[in-house]
Amino acid sequence: MRTAGTVTADEDLPPELREHLWHTTLPHRYEAILRTGSIVPNPNIPDSERWKTSGGPKYYPYVRVLGGVSLFDFRSFDPVAYSEKYPISSWREFVPYRRDWGSAIWLQIDRSQIGSSFIDADTLVAKWKEDNAYGHTIMPRIEAAHIGPLSLCVVTRVLQVGKGGAGFRDLPCPSLPSRTKTT
Repeated sequence: MRTAGTVTADEDLPPELREHLWHTTLPHRYEAILRTGSIVPNPNIPDSERWKTSGGPKYYPYVRVLGGVSLFDFRSFDPVAYSEKYPISSWREFVPYRRDWGSAIWLQIDRSQIGSSFIDADTLVAKWKEDNAYGHTIMPRIEAAHIGPLSLCVVTRVLQVGKGGAGFRDLPCPSLPSRTKTT
């Protein structure tokens, strides 16, 4: 059994996710993302299927309140040090996938291509404090945001992970016109 403030070896970040910027979703939601060509803030899904919505809008995740897409920024991330500093952060709930989901799709985002609508993790925490938005959840220092729809043109890798111990497997990257080479 785990006690507060302790981190076990099985709580390490999978190497596939290290040093990159990611968005995670359910496989059936990924299909909707492919249809629209972008990851949209506040997609048309019931609140009962969303993270941290049971308390109503007053307690929605901060990135949702901003009209953004939540991203995980695992650059220079040390799971042990992070968990010691932020023991109530829920990052582990999503990595490698939410248990109630049974599987997940991870979309790697090219941070150099997402432009001015990107809010890095440190700036997001500063804005959260400035807005005195303490009732809205945030994963400090690893949660970043993209305000508005995030085009699949910036996705560089797609991974799927789920039950069964098979680990991560690569899926084809979305085939959009901007990714097509011409001869």
